[in-house]
Amino acid sequence: MTDLAACLTIIGDVGVDVVLGPIDRWPRIGTESLMDRSELRPGGSGGNTALAVQYLGARCRLLSLVGNDDLGAWLIQQFRGIAATLPVCNAATSLSVGVMHSCGERTIFTTKGHLEKLAFEHIRPLLTRAPDSRSIVLLSGVFLTPMIRGSYGHLIDELAALGFRIALDTGWPSGGWNDDLRVEVARWIGKCDHVLLNELEISSLVDRSDLDGAVEAASRLLKPGASLIVKTGPQGAIGFQGGRTVVREATQTVVVDTIGAGDSFNAGYLLARLNGHDLDESLRAGCNAAASVIARFPRRQIRPGEFAHRIAVPALEACGQ
Repeated sequence: MTDLAACLTIIGDVGVDVVLGPIDRWPRIGTESLMDRSELRPGGSGGNTALAVQYLGARCRLLSLVGNDDLGAWLIQQFRGIAATLPVCNAATSLSVGVMHSCGERTIFTTKGHLEKLAFEHIRPLLTRAPDSRSIVLLSGVFLTPMIRGSYGHLIDELAALGFRIALDTGWPSGGWNDDLRVEVARWIGKCDHVLLNELEISSLVDRSDLDGAVEAASRLLKPGASLIVKTGPQGAIGFQGGRTVVREATQTVVVDTIGAGDSFNAGYLLARLNGHDLDESLRAGCNAAASVIARFPRRQIRPGEFAHRIAVPALEACGQ
């Protein structure tokens, strides 16, 4: 019997989040705005996904890096209870300030900090052979971690050779998309089993403004049998696999804080996949997970396992059963 924690591994960015809001409009330069809500919490796309897995009553491995300051020491403590390996590097811990807008959207400012130090050399010694044929590694936050980006193709090959299925969530490049970047990302996608993008990312990746055309174009980048997932926010999600497209409406909820919504979706979707569910059920699990998380503030009050009933999988099932 194999532990599910060993079957879902997350490699990506973790950082410290300061979340403030809401605001109705962006303030003028030189002014001060009072906010109704604030929270200091662990974050980053990798960190958010790992925490969402915990909220859903399951376990995972988290491989990343922190800085050698007080925030780094604090960040390590926030992931206790998760099988997290977070080496300390000689840099300040990256900090993100997320401003929530009244419409439910957000604006995020992130310092470079320790994320610029995360490299393949930190991750390679931590990799072991996949304990089960269903085992998945989620790669996230590549554009925030430039040193590991140069080795991304090699990292994907190494993980595949170890028996893992590869899930990829690219995030948004700070400099925007260009033709060279599209070619680079397409090479990664062609090696992955699950590609998880949002609506803006997929449209930019293939340089198509219409979503249906973007999904069709991006699907041609997939290897046989792979899944393409498009997270469409309040509309829900679209899935493509084996020539079949599935549209799943968003789960109804009260939207309070959308920061990390896509990461929470990833957690629900991947847990469903680990438990053998099909594309449609996995999309539903992802939408339910995201809806549960974005309705809560402050988020650090969510208890481990509190949302286990919201996904259509036995989340604590052992991966090898």
